[in-house]
Order: sequence, then structure tokens, then C-alpha cells
Amino acid sequence: MTALPGWPATLAEGPVGLRPHRIRDARAWSEVRLANEQWLARWEPTSMRPWADRHRVSDYYELYRSLRRGVRLGQIMPFVVTYDDEFVGQLTLGNIVRGAFCSAYAGYWVDGRMAGKNIIPTALAMAVDFSFAHAALHRIEVNIRPENTSSRRVVEKLGFRQEGFHPRYLHIDGGWRDHVGYALTVEDVAPAGLLARWRTARSDHAGSSDPAPRS
Repeated sequence: MTALPGWPATLAEGPVGLRPHRIRDARAWSEVRLANEQWLARWEPTSMRPWADRHRVSDYYELYRSLRRGVRLGQIMPFVVTYDDEFVGQLTLGNIVRGAFCSAYAGYWVDGRMAGKNIIPTALAMAVDFSFAHAALHRIEVNIRPENTSSRRVVEKLGFRQEGFHPRYLHIDGGWRDHVGYALTVEDVAPAGLLARWRTARSDHAGSSDPAPRS
């Protein structure tokens, strides 16, 4: 039993999937993380250990145990992000608070080699809908460094509301970094849900694109 309503959960939208971590993900996690140092390192929490030394196959097992502890305590819902069933990233709903707040923070990353496929917007839309419909949450927040335009595009595509600016919010990549705060509540996406809104937005964008052939 866990303290998380609806957990564990496996979700899918076309080729994009969300599922719990597995012990056998170790090799895929290590390969993707090692291949993405330049893509990810500048957005990650500060560490004294070199990137290669903390993304070995053996390092995954401590991460896995830590995630399981967080789930048992009802603090996090951690997902592997897949594309055509291959490991391509992670999405975590963390710092879960119940009571009068019923809120969580979302964090995510994706393999840079898979960028441009709308994987994370789709994954985040599924996670938000799951959180509201099954995990009894009311609010999802995302905090992003102002210069991280790729990550900001994710939440802006989905209609997250920009709510604040947090000076020197987290120690990232060697320094205290400002963050921009975004959020959604269940009322913002009711009744159809965020994924349905995202499907409509993608369909409208495809319908308005120039049909002329590209050279």
C-alpha cells in the first residue's frame, strides 16, 4: 500500500508513455544521462561529483531506492517517460502536500536527441490529468529558470499560468538561480482535462500550417 491515491499508474498517449521506474531501467537511464551532459547539466542541481561519476549504472540503484522511499511516504510520484516504449526521460511530481493545499511540483527532463517530438508537453498533460482525476491533487506548480526557453515553452504550450518570479530560488549548476513560477489548478482544465486541450491545440496548429511542399 502507498499513501498515493491511484498509484502506481501507467499512462499513454500515442507513442508517449509514463510508467513507474523499474530496477531494470538502470542501463537505459545511465546511457541516456551520460549522452545528455551538455543538454542537461546546466539545469541540474549543483553537485561536487563529475557528471560521469554520478550517472553510472550502479548510481541508478540508489536513485531507485530513494524514489521508492518517497513513494512510500506519499511525497512523490516519479514516472519514467517513454517513447515507443524506450526510456527517454523522467517526470516527477514531488513535494506533495495534502491537507488544505493538495499541491505538487512537477519536474521533468527528456533526451535531447528526442527534442521536437512534443514528448514532454504530452507527458506533463497526462501527469496533470492523473494528478487531478486520480491522485486527489488540486494544484500543480512548475518552477523554471528564466533562460530555460525550452522548458518554459512546455508549460506555455499547455496553458500554465505564470504566477511569480523567485530570486535566487535554487542552487543550480554552481549558483543560486532565479526561477519563474507557473501553475495550474483543477478548475483551469475542468471538465475535459489538460490532455484534451493539448490535443486540440496540436490539431489546430497542424490545420493552420502551410500545406505547400518544403524543398
